[in-house]
Amino acid sequence: MVMTGKSIPERLSWAVETLDLAPSDRVLEIGCGRGVAAALVLGRLAGGSLTAVDRSDTAVEAARLRNGEHVAAGTARFLVTALEDAEFADASFDKIFSVNVNLFWTRSPARELAALRRWLAPAGSLRLCWEPPGPERAREIAAKVSAVLAEHGFETTTLTGRTSSSAGLVCVVGRPREEPPG
Repeated sequence: MVMTGKSIPERLSWAVETLDLAPSDRVLEIGCGRGVAAALVLGRLAGGSLTAVDRSDTAVEAARLRNGEHVAAGTARFLVTALEDAEFADASFDKIFSVNVNLFWTRSPARELAALRRWLAPAGSLRLCWEPPGPERAREIAAKVSAVLAEHGFETTTLTGRTSSSAGLVCVVGRPREEPPG
């Protein structure tokens, strides 16, 4: 869906709804694009913060402009970096999410998932959302991503939804599995 004026793509609204945000959450968005989902998240935070990364300097600049009030207030920051090059302190985020970022099902993201797991707070969650072209593709993506997350120490659940114009939406939710003491 093309965004015109103030319309918001339904997939982004749905993905942000799946986050189940608390006002004080610390959120990381992977692949923020022009900052539309970031604006939705920031509108739900009071005392929380958002960090967003994208490889495109053009997209990040647009996201900074769109969310300038939050950037100026210090509650939002937008960084030009690839996920594999990003560096954050352990347990920095309560929620980490992405929308239509394919690296999690098109290649082996071992390095990225290890970093995401470190960056998540102990009770945090990772939410990887897509708007695939059809229901078969949604099932394929959910199965692949769930398997990859499980392989890298996450317990997973899958959420599904629909928009008025798509075949469906899928979000794989990962929570760090507790490591046995030892």
